[in-house]
Amino acid sequence: MCDALPRLFNPHLLLFLMKVAMYYSNSDVRLEEMPVPSIGDGEILLKVMASGICGSDVMEWYRIKKAPLVLGHEVAGEVVEVGKGVKGFKAGDRAFVTHHVPCFKCRYCRNGKETMCETLRTTKFHPGGFAEYLRIPEINVKNGTLKLPDKMTYDEGTFIEPLGCVVRGQRVAGVRKGDTVLVLGSGISGLLHIQLAKVLGAEKIIATDVSEYRLRAAKRFGADVVMNARENVPEKVMGHNGKRPADVVIVCTGALPAMKQALQSVDRGGTVLFFAPTEPGADVPIHVDELWKNGVNLMTSYAAAKKDLEKAMELIENGRINVRGMITHTLSLADAGRGFRLVAGGGESIKVIIRPHG
Repeated sequence: MCDALPRLFNPHLLLFLMKVAMYYSNSDVRLEEMPVPSIGDGEILLKVMASGICGSDVMEWYRIKKAPLVLGHEVAGEVVEVGKGVKGFKAGDRAFVTHHVPCFKCRYCRNGKETMCETLRTTKFHPGGFAEYLRIPEINVKNGTLKLPDKMTYDEGTFIEPLGCVVRGQRVAGVRKGDTVLVLGSGISGLLHIQLAKVLGAEKIIATDVSEYRLRAAKRFGADVVMNARENVPEKVMGHNGKRPADVVIVCTGALPAMKQALQSVDRGGTVLFFAPTEPGADVPIHVDELWKNGVNLMTSYAAAKKDLEKAMELIENGRINVRGMITHTLSLADAGRGFRLVAGGGESIKVIIRPHG
C-alpha cells in the first residue's frame, strides 16, 4: 500500500488515463493518451504543473531516433501520491524534480565529477515532463527532488535544471570577479550565463547572436556589449576590451563558426567552455601549438548535480537571477507542438513553458 491521497478523489486518476504530448519530430508533436503511471515503494507520483522546453528537446538529430517518446525534463509540480518509505515528501507538497541523478558512490562522484556518473546517464523519470502525471523513481526522489520555496511559482521552478547546468559550467570554468566573459549564443542558456556571470562579479560581459531579438534580450539581461555573430567577433571583442581578448569564453551554440570564434577570442591563460554540443561527427580545427603557447584551457560541462540545482534554486528564490522575465510563452499540453516549433525555429521566443493542467 502507498501513503497517498486516494485516487478516488481525483476523477482523472480514476480513469487511469492521462494526456501526453508525444514527440515524433520537431514538426510533429501529438496530443495522445497513455496510462497514468503506477508507483512503487520509494517513488512519487507528481502532477506536472509546468515543464519547460529545453533546447536539447529540439535537437532533432538526437531525439528523432528514439521517437515516439514523451520529452520534458525541466519539471515542477505537485506531489499527489507517495510510495511506502518515502521520507521528506507528502501529498500536496510542491516540488522540483530532475531526470538525471548520480549515485554519489562511484569514483566519478567521489571525485566531484557527478555528471560523469554512469547512473546519472541512465536515470530518468516516466514518461516525461510533457505529461499530466509523472512517476519519479526512488533514486530520483532521493538524489534529485527538491521542495519548491513557498514564494517560487511552478513556472520559475522549471528554470532550476537549466540554471543548475549553468551554475556547474561557470564553476568548473572558474568565472571570477573582474573577468571579461564572452558568451557566444544568446538563447536561454546564453542569457542565464550572462546573468550568472554578472552575479559572480564579471567586469565586462559581451554577448553574440545572429538574432537581433536575442541580442536585445542579452542587453536586457545584463550584457554590457552585444554584437552580431556574423561580424568579426575576435576583433570587436578586442576593441571593446582594451585591446585584450576575453578571460572566459562560453559557447552556447553548436554552430561551428562560433567554435572557431571562441578559440580566436580567448586571452592567454583564459578558458573556453563548450557548453553546447555540435552535431555528431563535426570536426573543429584546433591549433594545438597556439593553445599550448598561450596556456588556454578547453573545457566542457554536461548536466548538473544536486548541489548545482540547490544553488540555482537559491539564486532564483533570492531574485539574483531573473527568470520570470525570460518567459515568453506559456502553452497548454494540446498546444505543445506550437511550443516545439517556436523553440526549434529560434525566432522571437526565449522560454516556452508547457502547463499540462492549464
